[in-house]
Amino acid sequence: MSQQAVEKAKIKKGDTVMVIAGKERGKTGKVLSLHLADGKLIVEKLNIIKRHTKPSQKTRQGGILEREAPLALSNVMLFCANCQKPVRLGIKALEGGRRVRICKKCKEIVEKS
Repeated sequence: MSQQAVEKAKIKKGDTVMVIAGKERGKTGKVLSLHLADGKLIVEKLNIIKRHTKPSQKTRQGGILEREAPLALSNVMLFCANCQKPVRLGIKALEGGRRVRICKKCKEIVEKS
């Protein structure tokens, strides 16, 4: 992803998103982390993979661990609490010069969930 795309990423950590493509399509969850350089994000309790690990200093107990795998940013959309639908986002400047994210459907300010 280019530097401009990184700056323009409208989804932030803590947002509620809905998956619009792939095996987890239609499910919603909270964004745990963003990897903007790769164009990926991790969503809580979605895209679970099984990781076979050996015991080490870091993980004393080996075995099969389940954890979230990254999803592509293009496969998720922000979930608007007012519309109850996945929506596109716009950016609006308020009087004080502060910029806020708005829902393109209902024109409401989007706050982090």
